[in-house]
Amino acid sequence: MIRDILSAGIASGPLVVNPLFATLLPLLFELVKFYRNASGDPEQRPVDTERVRYDYDFIVIGGGSAGAVVTNRLTENPDWRVLLLEAGSDESEASDVPVLANNLQLGSFDWQYKVEPQPGRACIGHIGGRCNWPRGKVLGGSSVLNYMLYVRGNKGDYDEWENLGNPGWGYEDVLPYFRKSEDNRNPYLAKDTRHHGTGGYLTVQEPPWHTPIALAFVEAGVEMGYDNRDCNGERQTGFMLPQATIRRASRCSTAKAFLRPIRERENLNIALRSHVMKILIDPDSKRAYGVKYWRDGDIYNVYAKKEVILSAGALNSPQILMLSGVGPAYHLKHLDIPVMSDLSVGKNLQDHYGSMALVGTTEQQVSLVEERFLNIPSMLQYAARAEGPLTSLGGVEGLAWINTKFANRSEDRPDLEIMFVSGSTASDSGTVKTVQGITEEVFEQLYSPLAGRDTFSFLLMVTRPTSRGFIKLRSKNPFEKPIFEAGYFEHPHDIKVIVEGMKFCIAMTKTKAFKKYGGKMWEGRKMPGCEQYVLWSDPYLECLARHYTNTIYHHSGSVKMGPSHDPEAVVDSRLKVYGIHGLRVVDASIMPKVPSGNTNAPTIMIAEKASDLIKEDWGSYP
Repeated sequence: MIRDILSAGIASGPLVVNPLFATLLPLLFELVKFYRNASGDPEQRPVDTERVRYDYDFIVIGGGSAGAVVTNRLTENPDWRVLLLEAGSDESEASDVPVLANNLQLGSFDWQYKVEPQPGRACIGHIGGRCNWPRGKVLGGSSVLNYMLYVRGNKGDYDEWENLGNPGWGYEDVLPYFRKSEDNRNPYLAKDTRHHGTGGYLTVQEPPWHTPIALAFVEAGVEMGYDNRDCNGERQTGFMLPQATIRRASRCSTAKAFLRPIRERENLNIALRSHVMKILIDPDSKRAYGVKYWRDGDIYNVYAKKEVILSAGALNSPQILMLSGVGPAYHLKHLDIPVMSDLSVGKNLQDHYGSMALVGTTEQQVSLVEERFLNIPSMLQYAARAEGPLTSLGGVEGLAWINTKFANRSEDRPDLEIMFVSGSTASDSGTVKTVQGITEEVFEQLYSPLAGRDTFSFLLMVTRPTSRGFIKLRSKNPFEKPIFEAGYFEHPHDIKVIVEGMKFCIAMTKTKAFKKYGGKMWEGRKMPGCEQYVLWSDPYLECLARHYTNTIYHHSGSVKMGPSHDPEAVVDSRLKVYGIHGLRVVDASIMPKVPSGNTNAPTIMIAEKASDLIKEDWGSYP
C-alpha cells in the first residue's frame, strides 16, 4: 500500500521508505515545488522530443554522468545536430532531496541489477547470496541515485593510467577538466585555484548541515594522527567532511547541471524512454552508422553522420557493444551474434566494495534517527531555507583515506576509504535492509534490536581492488539483464585490507572524540553464520565482511582504455573502439583501473576531456 501511495504523482515511481514518513512525502514534494516557484527557480526541465529526425551528426547513448556532459559540449557547436537517447525518464522531486538517497534504489529509476551468487566468498548474508547492483535508469543516470559525494581520487591513479599506455591521461592532463566542470561554492576551497574551479556547470559544496557525531569522526581521525584536509586538493590521505554535488541543498545531477541550462538549443533533441537495442555497424566497412532502439512499444533506426557516442555506463555499455557484435568472438558466436570486432568487452570489471557491517551506538542524541528528522518542521526548514537534516547525503557525513599495513605508509596513496554514516541499517526501520537485500535472519538477529536508537556505521572500501569480475550476455535479447560476475574477494588481498580497516574503525570508537558521546561498537549479537569466531577477531571480521558485503556503486573498467598491444584494451586513448570506425565509448567503463575515490567526478572529467577530443578530430577546436 505504501508503494501505491508514493507512486501517485511522483515521477520516480515507488520509493523504499519507512511507513512513518510515507504519508508525509507528497507534502514535502509540494512544499519544495511551492518554494521553488516562489523563488523563481530557473531550472526548467529539458524537453522530451516527440519526433526524432532521420539522422544527426552525433548520437549519444545514455544521458547519465558522462552522456549529459558530452551532449552539452557537442551542442556548443551550432552546426552539429545531436540526439541523446536515454532509456529512463526524467528525475523527480524525490531524487532532489539528499537524505532520501538510499530510498531511490529498487524503483523505476534503477535498472535493479544483481550479481551472480558468490558462495562462501561474498554476499553470503544477502537474499539468494546476490548483492544488489543499483544503476541509474533516468536522465542523469547514476548521478540521480548516488550519494552526491564529489571525490576525484588520487593523483597517482591518473599517472598510472598514462603509464599503462594512455598518453594525455596523467594527473596534470586531467586536472584542468576537473576544474572546468566545477563551480565550487565553498570560498575556503575555491581559493585553491590549482585544484578547484568556479563558474562551471556542476555545483560543488559542503552540505549545510551535519550531526555532532560527524564532527566526532573527523576529530577522532585527527586524534589518531591524521590531518583534516581537502582530499580533492594537494594530498589525499586524511579526514574530511564531504564535498557534494548539491545546489541550494538539492541534488545537482548531471542532468540538472549540464542539460537543463541548454534545453533551448535548437540543435539538441533528447528522447526519453528509448531503450537502445544495438549499434548499427556496416559489416564491410566496419563503421558505426546508427542506432536501433525501442520506444513506447515501437522500434526505430536513427542514423549518425559523424559518430555514435556510447555513454551507457560500465554495466550497460558492454552489453550494448556485445549485442552489436563488438566483444569476445567465442561468446558472440555462442549466441549467434555476428562478430564485428573481437575485443575483450566485459572483462577487467572493477568495483569499490567492502562492508558496512560495523555498527556503533551513542548514549546521546547525536546521529540521524528518522523519528527525529522526518517531520513537518524539518520539511519546512528544508523547503523554505535549504537547511536542516534533509540536506544530509543519505546519512554519509564523513570521509577518510588511510594506509593500512599493506600500503606504503610513506606515500600519499591510501589503500582504504572510510565512509562514515551517521545512522545505520538499524536506525531506519528496515529501509536499508530492503535496499541492500540482506536476509531477514541477518537483519533481525544483528540490527533490529537497535531500531530507534542513535547509531553510526562505517562503510569501508578497498581503493585499489585486486579482484576482477566480468560481464556476459545472458542471451541476445536486448531486454534481458546480463550476467554480472562481481569477483568480490576473489583475491585474498582485498579481504585483508577490509579487515585491517575494520580494526582501525573499532579503534576509532575508543578515542576521546567518540567517548564524549558515549560512542562504542554494538556488541549485542553476532552475525548469523559467524558465531563460532571470537568477537572482533580477524576471523570474525572477515566472516562479517563476507556475509554483509556492500558495493559502493563504482562499477568501472569493463571497456578498458589501453594501447593496441594490451589484450584487454577495447578503446584507445582517444576512446575510439578498436576495429570500428565512428564509435567511441565515454563513461566509467573505459577506466583502466578504478580511481582511489568515488567515480562520479572522474566520469564527468572523462566526458569533458572526450568532448575536446571529439571536437579536435572533427575540426571544431575547443
